[in-house]
Amino acid sequence: MSAQTDTTQDSVTTVYKVSGMSCGHCEGAVSGEISEIAGVGSVQAVAATGEVTVVSETPLDDAAVRAAVDEAGFELVGRV
Repeated sequence: MSAQTDTTQDSVTTVYKVSGMSCGHCEGAVSGEISEIAGVGSVQAVAATGEVTVVSETPLDDAAVRAAVDEAGFELVGRV
């Protein structure tokens, strides 16, 4: 997992794989829910690849990310 989590000065970038996204609306739904997690600075979801890149102040709890993705109506597959 550490190979896919990039920790830079004052931020952590993690890439997740989400199944079921197929359009811009899907990207917005997933991004919106993950953005509500405390400490998240930015979220970029790409439906074409199913990848969601999250920049946060500290490493995020995978359970919180899973709950946010579930709330958006999709499934968190795991980290890329």
